[in-house]
Formats: sequence, structure tokens, C-alpha cells
Amino acid sequence: MFLTISTRGTAAHPATDLGFLLHKHPDKAQTFSTSYGTAHVLYPEADAERCTAALLLEVDTVALVRRGKGKGRGGAPDAALAQYVNDRPYAASSLLAVALSAVFSSALRGVCNARPERAAAPLPLRIEVPALPARGGPALVGRLFEPLGWAVTAEPVALDTEFPQWGDSRYVRLVLESETLTLAEALRHLYVLLPVLDDAKHYWVVPDEVDKLLRAGEGWLPTHPEQKLITSRYLSRRWSLTRQAMERLELVRLAEADDSEVESIDNAVEEETEAEERPAPLAVLRREAILAALRASGAARVLDLGCGQGQLVQELLRDVRFTEVVGVDVSVRALTIASRRLKLDRMGERQASRVQLLQGSLAYTDKRLKGYDAAVLSEVIEHLDLPRLPALEYAVFGHARPRTVLVTTPNVEYNVRWETLPAGHVRHGDHRFEWTREEFRAWAGTVAERHGYEVAFTPVGPDDPEVGPPTQMAVFHRHDDTRKELKAA
Repeated sequence: MFLTISTRGTAAHPATDLGFLLHKHPDKAQTFSTSYGTAHVLYPEADAERCTAALLLEVDTVALVRRGKGKGRGGAPDAALAQYVNDRPYAASSLLAVALSAVFSSALRGVCNARPERAAAPLPLRIEVPALPARGGPALVGRLFEPLGWAVTAEPVALDTEFPQWGDSRYVRLVLESETLTLAEALRHLYVLLPVLDDAKHYWVVPDEVDKLLRAGEGWLPTHPEQKLITSRYLSRRWSLTRQAMERLELVRLAEADDSEVESIDNAVEEETEAEERPAPLAVLRREAILAALRASGAARVLDLGCGQGQLVQELLRDVRFTEVVGVDVSVRALTIASRRLKLDRMGERQASRVQLLQGSLAYTDKRLKGYDAAVLSEVIEHLDLPRLPALEYAVFGHARPRTVLVTTPNVEYNVRWETLPAGHVRHGDHRFEWTREEFRAWAGTVAERHGYEVAFTPVGPDDPEVGPPTQMAVFHRHDDTRKELKAA
């Protein structure tokens, strides 16, 4: 998967300024890890007159199949065979759009402290994409890019040059040229329109995608003649999200026509009411409940077992009472993402001394995990096959034996309250089970009795009188510590 960005320069403004704008040095070949592969940035040419930056994305096809749950190309006509035979490693798509956002994030926002005047000024730009899926053909490519100020060349790619009678494929070789756009504008156009032309996304589309679309579409999408098609395709034709995006785009258009702020038009509801109607996400409520329980336990040295991408570790480090925080996960990729989230490579010495990230499996005992005040298993147990749960139980409660253990897991009874969750389905494709409140209490009670702990239960999220909370949390305290507290009292 390949894309090049070229510009011309003068003696006063050399073309190599492109390196400053992209925050990638022309003399280096750089590599970046992404969720689905490896991105490379290199410069095939870089001098004062002409500079070209290339983004090469090597897709990890195995990770793509596993993380896509075998659902192919998001409903494409060839989905039946898509996990075995597909164009993902070669043709520009939402994978390349996400890589653009990750690798050129500052350039996408128009930020360049070294050359701010160049970042704000139009550049002579030429962008080439050798293989771009174009559902709608070259004509649609022109309708999408030409209103934005691009001169568009979209050459159909033959199915097989040896057999011209077979006709053209759905792919085009795309060349975009402009003298009137900034680099940030160009990148935002690509970020939105690459997946729109492909008409398929490699990840689930959630409400956050509306905000991403509006941020990237600022300044051009509200007035684009193909606004409805762009919005619908970008949001994978989810009508509720498309309607929400179209309503917000109309507000932007009205505000621009009236030379006023969006807030001055969209003022029918008081800010306090809006805040009440937007409850905190469940993940935030879960972390808040865990932090409150850890603070109440007096823990200073904490294990986050199954730490994933490090969100809880990040929250723990913000509280100085937690003097040591250890994140453990079996996934090296998750730990790499957690390391980037925590900015471990730039962290100060004092802060770095408080945190560790360890690779390890919770199905085995690990002497590195002994001696800690508390351990957290947040949304972890449901990812294990039930026959493997006793191994985790012993590794944590029997071998590591922290003073306090917090376990959170979904309450399956609450699933009926999720309007978008089909009946009988679990909340995540990797969940091996989801327990009722009674089942969770029975398991936790048995674990506590077997290993010398006492256990109490706390609801997380709105506690529905009929089906309970969306998340249930068990708080285990080791018996010997409980007895010490009673003696001290």
C-alpha cells in the first residue's frame, strides 16, 4: 500500500521544507508500528527544487483477519473469500487513512513550529496513489476531489493487461495536483476520501467517528456537493450516525452563512441539560470505581493484570499515592501501544521509576507478581475459556496473593438495555462468556473461600432495578489483613 506526496521549491523556499511540515527528516527512513502493520516513511528524492515523501504501509494480514473477526471487507461483494484473498496489502483504503493520521498527525493539524508560515501557505502539491479502489469509477473520483481544488487524473487499472477484453478493474491510478491547498488540507482530504472511495472500513464504526469526520472535514465538507454520499460512506451507512453528522454539518453551514458561531445557533438547550443527557462512558466509570476502591484499600504498589493499551496504568500514575504501577499483558502489541500512550521514552526519571510494563500470561504463576498491595483484573476473566479460569485463579489468588484484588466483568443481564446489541450476543467478539450477577457472585465466593479472602460486590454504572448495573465489580481482601485491621480498631 503506497502513497507519495511531492512538492516543488525555490531558492527562498526549498522543496525540502516538506520534511519540516511532515515532521519527518528527508535524510532518514523511518518506521512506525500501526494496529495492522508497519508504516515506512522515506524520501525517494529530496533537493531544493523537488521533494517527494513516500508512505509505504506493510499490512499484517494475519492480524487483520484476527482483529476483523473474519468478517472480510466490511460487507464487500467478495466478503465470502475476503479473509483469504483480498486487496488489503496493496490497495489504498481506511488502513492507509489511519496510517496517515498516525504518522503525520501534526501535519494533519497544520502544526509546524519550525516553519509555521509554510504550514499556513498553499504549496504546489502532487499526490499519487498507484492503486485506489473506486466504487463509482473514475467519474466519482473527479466529483469528490475536483470541488476541493484538485486537478484529478484517475486512470482505470485493467483487470489483466494480457486480456484487455476483460475490461477494467474497480481500481484506479490516482494523481492529484494543486497549487492552492495547504499540506494540512490535502492530508485531511485524503484521510476522509480514501475510505469513502473504498466504501469499506477495517474497523467497527462507533459514534466517535462522527467527531473524526467533522474535524477532518472542517472548512470543506459542509459545502461539498457530494456531502451526503461522503458522510454516508465514511460512517459505513449507519443511518443514525449519518443523520447526526448531517445535522451538525447543517449547523456549521448555517453559522458560516450567518457569520456567527455554531453555539449561537444551536442554543435551544442549556449547557447544563446537555451535560445531564451525556453520561460518562462506561469505561470511564469503571476506571473511576477501580481507583476509588484502590484508594480505599490504602494500596501503594498496584498490578494491572491484563493492562491492554494502558488506560488504567495512565490513570494510576496521575495519583502520587500509587508509588509503583505494573502493567502486565500477554500481547506484545498491546504493550507497545501502552508504552506509546504513556510516552515511556520521554518520561522523566522519577516518573519512570514508578512504572513497569511486563509481558506475561495470567494462566501461569509468575514470581515477579508477588508482594504487591493490590491487583486489578478489569474486563479480563471473560476473555478466557472457562476451563482455563482455575489457572488464572491460582496464579493471582493462590500464588501472587496481593492484599486486595479487584475484578470487574460485564453483567450479562444488562445486555438487554443495549439497543445496538442483538439478542443472545456478547458485548465483544472475544468474550468467551458473560455472567449473571448470581453466577459472578458464586464464582467470587468460591475463590475467596478457597484462598483466604473476603469479598464484597460493587455496581459500576447505572444500577437498573430490574437487571442491575452494566458492570459488576468484586473487591477481595485477604483474611490476614482483615484480622489486622480489626485488631487495630
